[in-house]
Amino acid sequence: MSARADKSVPVLSDVDREILKILLVPDGNIQSNTIATKLGVPLSTIRRRRRRLETEFLKTYHVLDIEKFGWRRIDFFISIKNGKANTVANKLIEYDEVTYVGKSIGEHTIDLRVETIVKDNILLLDLLEKIKGMDGVNDVVWSEIVSVVGRKISIPSSIIDKI
Repeated sequence: MSARADKSVPVLSDVDREILKILLVPDGNIQSNTIATKLGVPLSTIRRRRRRLETEFLKTYHVLDIEKFGWRRIDFFISIKNGKANTVANKLIEYDEVTYVGKSIGEHTIDLRVETIVKDNILLLDLLEKIKGMDGVNDVVWSEIVSVVGRKISIPSSIIDKI
């Protein structure tokens, strides 16, 4: 059975897909009347479909530009031993500095990806040492984006065409 035939998988119209392509561009805060004009579709249709897409399929959230306040985003990549990924993950999510913890697959030495916010290198080092000292942690590496080269649509148009 194809994914389209499965009743649990939503089906989007061609107009829905075109609306998504417009909404998902970086800084895609675009007015419905602009979308209607661009697609040649009545404004009432765009408003109705946009409301459905935003309610059912889009995740919307605000992100504080912490760099403007002198703070930094740091990602930790953690290798776990003795099957303690859940234990370590649950402990890490309790830290104030931690904004996200995800279990990962792929690279055999990375079991957890942890997003954090720190003010300076002293706090970075303190957090790194706390993580390294946790029971079940085998190794930790960290990474920081220092410059964004560019940003594209969050989901490529070719993928949107397939959903």
